[in-house]
Amino acid sequence: MTTPSRVGADVGAREVGLPATVRADGLPERVTIWEVGARDGLQNESTVVPVEVKLEFLSRLADAGLGVLEATSFVHPKWVPQLADAEELLAGLTKVDGVSYPVLVPNERGLDRALAAGVRHIAIFGSATETFAKRNLNRTLDEQFAMFEPVVARARAEGLDVRAYVSMCFGDPWEGPVAADQVAAVGKRLVDMGASQLSLGDTIGVATPGQVESVIAATAAAGVPVADIAVHFHDTYGQALSNTLAALRLGVTTVDSSAGGLGGCPYAESATGNLATEDLVWMLDGLGVHTGVDLDRLADTSAWMAERLGRPAPSRVVRALRG
Repeated sequence: MTTPSRVGADVGAREVGLPATVRADGLPERVTIWEVGARDGLQNESTVVPVEVKLEFLSRLADAGLGVLEATSFVHPKWVPQLADAEELLAGLTKVDGVSYPVLVPNERGLDRALAAGVRHIAIFGSATETFAKRNLNRTLDEQFAMFEPVVARARAEGLDVRAYVSMCFGDPWEGPVAADQVAAVGKRLVDMGASQLSLGDTIGVATPGQVESVIAATAAAGVPVADIAVHFHDTYGQALSNTLAALRLGVTTVDSSAGGLGGCPYAESATGNLATEDLVWMLDGLGVHTGVDLDRLADTSAWMAERLGRPAPSRVVRALRG
């Protein structure tokens, strides 16, 4: 009896045409990947990554075909020292035609810095729960909107596009499960304020597919078009891909992910890495959903970054393809 060779040993998976493409019903033809590795990924590192490495990382991600690269954050360096070089990074960034480079902006001071740097696309970061709003924003759940209103109004007046993140949409480490209607109410207020896209975040990675369906349905019922909803999953309990698939079946076409699975949340200790972009692309390639991303180039990029961080990439696909 002949024992088949192990894929990844003598023959690599990509060399033999894996994954196989089998188109499933009820899925979008195309998905936009909102790559957060350079911001959400690197902000959670214990050491500061040199700006030259960040610039190379962004360049490699663009070369891999990613069209949205969240580049950095204008949060005060005291809170996120890993991204204190935001102005230097943007000044040194060689932008690729057709690629968007949004930045996170927490308040009006952050917006001032973003405008001075020539940014055209920003994201704000809200909370679906009272406790996280107080811990992360030093505001109550209701007070956060007063902080965001002038930011969004000024940004839109300047012609900027605005995305709104909502964190703790599925579970909060202090409050437990979060009601879908509560998430929907927060999201609707941010969209009414002027956000063009709403990213629903599973900050501590506790969501399951049924809950994802419930939260998206409630948000849509509140008046936010599904076309304007994105999802942002962490993989704490190994559910990120199944949760993503549930969202896609409801019509969501924008998915946040992080190259190599980098990241977490500096204000939620139980949060582990983001959904790895490579794992997402492997699944979408297998489903015949177009992303425009070259998986091999992306895996090379994440392996390269892992070397600079001094540890293996969390992504299972990167480990399988690059060892």
